[in-house]
Amino acid sequence: MYDYIDGKLAFKGAAHVVIDAGGVGYHINISLNTYSQIPEGERCKLFVWLHVKEDAHTLYGFATEGERRLFMHLISISGIGPNTGRMMLSSITPAEIQAAIVQGNVAVIQRIKGIGPKSAQRVILELQDKLRKEGPDTLTVMPGLKTAKDEALSALVMLGFVRNVAEKVLEQEISKNSGVLTVEQLIKSALKSL
Repeated sequence: MYDYIDGKLAFKGAAHVVIDAGGVGYHINISLNTYSQIPEGERCKLFVWLHVKEDAHTLYGFATEGERRLFMHLISISGIGPNTGRMMLSSITPAEIQAAIVQGNVAVIQRIKGIGPKSAQRVILELQDKLRKEGPDTLTVMPGLKTAKDEALSALVMLGFVRNVAEKVLEQEISKNSGVLTVEQLIKSALKSL
């Protein structure tokens, strides 16, 4: 429902912030990782996810789109809810979580409070292939201005293609056509080759 909330930082705490956007104060739960990345000052922008339950609507905020994407992967696993996902992102950095999952390092995941050996194995089993497919740069901040190739690659990965394979096909298509293709043309020609 919401993608991000940008406004005046009314309150900053280790577990939550309050952002005043358009005269409405949004109470947003955050991880320690996000807390450390929120700059001191008046303005604050957080990527958010709204958790809806029968008795509450709760906002969770993230400093980066990559952290939110990893959070969404984590809570997709049976037995891991939003609070456990937030605890995981507070215990170790998103990059460390992603590396541990991709490398199958159960010990690192198990060090997180509230995650036992079975949960750690389930996290790795269910997310290892997804995170490998997305590639190592899934947590990096996306630049504001993307090239046609970047947008086409992002679309192909979202469609389920492996990042490095899609990237090679896109490079071939660009070299065949002297680099003068729109995003749509790139995607259509790449889909024929994939």
